[in-house]
Amino acid sequence: MVRRFTGDRLVIASHNAGKLREIAALVEPFGVACTSAGDLGLAEPEETESTFAGNARIKAHFAARESGLPALSDDSGIEVEALDNAPGVYTADWAETGNGRDFPMAMEKVWRLLEEKAAPEPRRARFVCTLCLAWPDGHDEIFRGQVSGRVVWPMRGEQGFGFDPVFQPDGHAETFGEMDPAQKHAMSHRAEAFRLLVDGCFRG
Repeated sequence: MVRRFTGDRLVIASHNAGKLREIAALVEPFGVACTSAGDLGLAEPEETESTFAGNARIKAHFAARESGLPALSDDSGIEVEALDNAPGVYTADWAETGNGRDFPMAMEKVWRLLEEKAAPEPRRARFVCTLCLAWPDGHDEIFRGQVSGRVVWPMRGEQGFGFDPVFQPDGHAETFGEMDPAQKHAMSHRAEAFRLLVDGCFRG
């Protein structure tokens, strides 16, 4: 049985202001006010797990323990089937240069590896988002959303971020990088995970 969220305050286990705004708008209809881990001066714990759920749990439980309030975190990335689901939880790391993140470089790396393996078309991939809602008593609920598609080349589109310009979702001719942001957000892996979270913990 999924535990219902019954409080009126929620910590977003992130230092990302955009993510705070996005989640705050989602839970506002349920009378829940959000604050971020950054606003509370909490550190960012080291993400040492090899799964999205594992890293989401690290972040949510750390914020819940430190704040004494329920906390929500997410971990997300792209899995490319022919690369044994890499980069996966290391999606952001593949773009790290030591001077910030270079996602065009990371997309070129993915395509180069696919070419080196002579991976057959379509080169299947999926975006994954895993949310963890954790309480100070150690209980948590996990929700996973994903959207399947293929890796395409060359990069297409200036919208979105990360690997969006090389990801073409099933049933669509455009990449996430070419799509209207509202269309992408409505069907994304993150949108699916949030729908499951809201239905599981905030409705009823």
